Amino acid sequence: MANKTNTIQELNLADSFLFGKVMRDTEICRMVLEKILNVPIKKAEFPVTKKFTDIAPDSGDIRLDACINDEQETIYSVEMLCCKDEELLKKARYFQCNIDSDIILSGKRCTKLKKSYIIFICTFDPFSDGRHIYTFENRCLEDLSLTLGDETTEIFLSTKGKKDDVDDEIKDFLAYIENSTDACAQQTSSQLVKAIHKRVTEIKLDKDMEPQYMNLSQMQGGI
Repeated sequence: MANKTNTIQELNLADSFLFGKVMRDTEICRMVLEKILNVPIKKAEFPVTKKFTDIAPDSGDIRLDACINDEQETIYSVEMLCCKDEELLKKARYFQCNIDSDIILSGKRCTKLKKSYIIFICTFDPFSDGRHIYTFENRCLEDLSLTLGDETTEIFLSTKGKKDDVDDEIKDFLAYIENSTDACAQQTSSQLVKAIHKRVTEIKLDKDMEPQYMNLSQMQGGI
């Protein structure tokens, strides 16, 4: 858990439990992805074989498929990270392998591999460069204008960014992650943050959520 708290009421969006519950809302998923990638996204939907599982205590990974307006299917893997560790950068490689293996193991050709984005939302600066967003793709070192064209992208968002490298709505979204309060939601003009906060409020008012959170906390040794 991102926050060692006793009740769900105290959680911020940085907590993997709350983040997972909020991101189950396909419209919020669509809005978040659309904002991060700055491209129109027609819809977001979860693969039947990749449903959420709350019984995986160490997993904050949110896996979903989304169809871009050009009708080309794209796979996204989104994870909330609250602690920097030595495995962080290799996680992107691991997640990419998982995405690709689903296609390869089904017997399909490599040409059927889908365009994919691995997205980490971090409550720390993963590269200590003061950015809110770091985007990586495979390029030729001898000619950086030449991309490999394997259609894989890794994106790291940081709530600790200092540079003026994203718009105000992204900054407000990142600020809300660590301060998911009524006051924070009221201060922003971001429709994304307001939509997320509405869902956060609904989840916290749901009487079934507290037992689920407490059970998961016990499994993780959080209480």
